[in-house]
Amino acid sequence: MGVYESLTDFYQSRSIPTFLELDSKINHYDVSKLEESGFTNPRPARYCRRDFFKIALIRGHNRCHYANKSIEIYGSALLFFSPYIPYTWEPLSDENGYFCIFKESFFSEGFKADINNFAMFKPGGNAYYNLNEQQDTQVSMVFERMLQEKESNYHLKQDLSRSYVSELIHAALKLEPNSDVFNHKNASERLTAVFFELLHRQFQTDGTVNEALLKTPKEYADTLCVHVNYLNHTLKQTTGKTTTELIQNKIISEAQSLLKLTHLNISEIGNLLGFSDPSHFFIFFKKRTGCSPSSFRMSGN
Repeated sequence: MGVYESLTDFYQSRSIPTFLELDSKINHYDVSKLEESGFTNPRPARYCRRDFFKIALIRGHNRCHYANKSIEIYGSALLFFSPYIPYTWEPLSDENGYFCIFKESFFSEGFKADINNFAMFKPGGNAYYNLNEQQDTQVSMVFERMLQEKESNYHLKQDLSRSYVSELIHAALKLEPNSDVFNHKNASERLTAVFFELLHRQFQTDGTVNEALLKTPKEYADTLCVHVNYLNHTLKQTTGKTTTELIQNKIISEAQSLLKLTHLNISEIGNLLGFSDPSHFFIFFKKRTGCSPSSFRMSGN
């Protein structure tokens, strides 16, 4: 089981017919009903990153594995998935709903805003929103309009579809208490947000080793064009943790997710996380968690 799914993999695994050269289509966008696209068929839950964004309205009983969290979802929920965060969901009952998938360039072509700055796509952000009956109806109407537009001959339907994607995002943002998507109160908060975005992006969406993986506080500081002491002081002030602690916590979180939800062997996981020597990964993991990678995997934690 790999840790990456391309557009081609996505369509083929669900037996969705397509004739496009999907992986080279940088502005790809699609929308469909879950029950018509292979989602209700028995399939292995594949925990991995994708190279596209996904927004889904799901009804039923489901279990969502997102980053290092597992969430039970009952009823109707609106979910948002980023290419930079591994995930999967398991249908635990009959399910129905809608989904749309799109490349980052599809969204950015029509809007100045960076989609990665929206709350639901940020590291540690809320990726799912429970919906009541009225909210479900409103979101369903947006998806139905998206489906209608998919079949239309309107020459600007891509622009209109992009607006519908934006409408789904804003429907969720309205459910965020006191959501402050872009504004940071001071320079310290801005630097902290940029640091976490950089940290978040270190782990490749394509399942390969990031040859330019940043490993030390100084490497992060140099990339952010600040002195390492200033970065460390700022992060300690805003998060209570040092730069080193935050980097190590992220690596441990990634490692635990991969151990728990994939069949990759421990050497492969260590390699993906920047450890060329498996023994170094073993020592790092045990020192910070109190158990070996294999013990953690066997415990099912």
